[in-house]
Amino acid sequence: MAGAPQIAARVLQLRAELDQHNYHYYALDRPVISDAEYDRLFRELQTLEGQHPELVTPDSPTQRVGAEPLAEFAQVTHRAPMLSLNNAFTDDEIVAFDKRVREGLDAEAVDYAAEPKFDGLAVSLVYADGRLVTAATRGDGYTGEDVTGNLRTLRAIPLRLRGARPPAALEVRGEVLMLRADFERLNQRQREMGAREFVNPRNAAAGSLRQLDPRITATRRLAFYAYSTGGPLGGGLRKHSEVLERLAELGFPVTEERAVVTGVAGMLDYYATIGAGRSKLRFDIDGVVYKVNDLAAQNTLGFVSRAPRFSIAHKFAAEEAMTVVEGINVQVGRTGALTPVARLKPVFVGGVTVTNATLHNEDEVRRKDVRIGDTVVVRRAGDVIPEVARVVIEQRPPDTREFVLPARCPVCDSEVVRSADEAIARCSAGLFCPAQRKQALLHFASRRAMDIEGLGDKLVEQLVDSRIVHTPADLYRLGVIKLSALERMAEKSASNIVAAIEKSKRTTLARFIYALGIRNVGESTAQDLARSFGNIEHIASAKVEALQQVQDVGPVVAQSIAEFFAEPHNREVVAQLLAAGVSFEETAAREIDTASPAYGKTFVLTGALPRLTRDEAAQKIRDHGGKVSGSVSKKTDFVVAGEDAGSKLLKARELGVAILDEAALLKLLEP
Repeated sequence: MAGAPQIAARVLQLRAELDQHNYHYYALDRPVISDAEYDRLFRELQTLEGQHPELVTPDSPTQRVGAEPLAEFAQVTHRAPMLSLNNAFTDDEIVAFDKRVREGLDAEAVDYAAEPKFDGLAVSLVYADGRLVTAATRGDGYTGEDVTGNLRTLRAIPLRLRGARPPAALEVRGEVLMLRADFERLNQRQREMGAREFVNPRNAAAGSLRQLDPRITATRRLAFYAYSTGGPLGGGLRKHSEVLERLAELGFPVTEERAVVTGVAGMLDYYATIGAGRSKLRFDIDGVVYKVNDLAAQNTLGFVSRAPRFSIAHKFAAEEAMTVVEGINVQVGRTGALTPVARLKPVFVGGVTVTNATLHNEDEVRRKDVRIGDTVVVRRAGDVIPEVARVVIEQRPPDTREFVLPARCPVCDSEVVRSADEAIARCSAGLFCPAQRKQALLHFASRRAMDIEGLGDKLVEQLVDSRIVHTPADLYRLGVIKLSALERMAEKSASNIVAAIEKSKRTTLARFIYALGIRNVGESTAQDLARSFGNIEHIASAKVEALQQVQDVGPVVAQSIAEFFAEPHNREVVAQLLAAGVSFEETAAREIDTASPAYGKTFVLTGALPRLTRDEAAQKIRDHGGKVSGSVSKKTDFVVAGEDAGSKLLKARELGVAILDEAALLKLLEP
């Protein structure tokens, strides 16, 4: 083809120029050409690629919008969890955070990387050989939605990393948001079209990102800022601040408002500075984030529950407004918790119109003396959850009415119970109550419970919403015909689900107890109950005093078990499950040898063992009266380390915890 080499060269040149201009505009915020000149270059590239489609590549700037509309978003499991941060609202909480960090590192002073806390949506970008392959939302931290087609439309996100030798594999995490100026332009366009305006930039960004049609997302100008990676970046980087600098070199926008500070004084000074200039920023923020700057120190500190120990979000004070309480309703949560919720005369606060606000629990209602008809101050705690801050007593009318928590569940009419040491009252019908139904079913089917493969969130939602399944016992009445009639459920998939349900019928007593979802009863306690009582009938009829004789079952756990089986609805569901064919080998109750070296000791498993699976090793430890924990601490007695053991092994060595291999563990557990 005449001139083909020259055309191919021009295409490559145009792509490089456009990528460079995107980098200057979005990453550096220093455009070097006008929008009109950019558009001219873009149109030239479009024309050449249209004439020579063989030259089109997935990472071309013209291919940002090319995906077809989706029926729904696919699910993506994150390679490493996208954990949330613990929040701090006061200086004292920052002092306490710094103290915990220094004690954990045995250091006199610690450097922190400080940056604004963007008010947007967290996303994960995965690159292979320098090219964007997958983009996903945070979701629940473990599983998100695949929004690759939508995020490809953001010019702030490089489709191909800059530099001659980008990392072979890289996961970048950051925030998608809408700049204030772009938000104003979007609402102006909405007004001109007679369409509904967006309430705030975050809502606009969320709505734009989750469009099933990427072409709609492309019409909304979204921004992106990178703030971390999902794993080591390599290259000998030792500081979080160096990671951000490297991300900027690879072509990612990184906030210029970042800094490295030392100790509490440095953090609070940064917080004050950012807060004073908050209104002048191009984007909305709801606080600042502090991270221990040293990456090795981050690894040493590790994680607790669903949050890192090395980082914290310092939130700004909530916005407040006054309104009137028109009523108080009671909501029943998925765990059975009863929460009083104030119905409010609509009021605009913190960027949204608020009509409901949580009152948390009965004690809080009494402490704040909130009554129906009161004028109250409402705030958005952490700029997210509306709550009633206080009552304006001076404006209380004479006809206010006090709140009374119902003695029966407003959803299923089962008894409401409240432990002496808890502020929360709960519906006692965990297996029966419709408000708890979906969560109860998902827990029942989970891998460590009845292990019903394929019974996930969306299917459970359909089964419950269609009123096909009311309790876990109904699962065992499902057939292929009924399942295949559901939306997006083929006959083959329905057959697989029915087979998985049938397979789950043969289980263990410990798994069955855990699957019932009894409050405060985890896997370890379920194991102890199964060992001590031998069958479900003995557990169901046991008195609180007898339950407390089981290892590690104290008054609170014993009361939870007794209350669960005291509720007739729960006993009925258990009976239906057994009648449906759920079975397990019953054993005579046996006592654990308290002389075993494992009795009462805490073990942590890490790495791959030669012969035993993690579950098998954990079971052996529990059979000898030991406990299995997920994290290493000063209270850990043994760490069992296999191949590819990671940070838990390092932490054990630092703390002087005894380390065992599989052979040493088995020898310890010998009778």
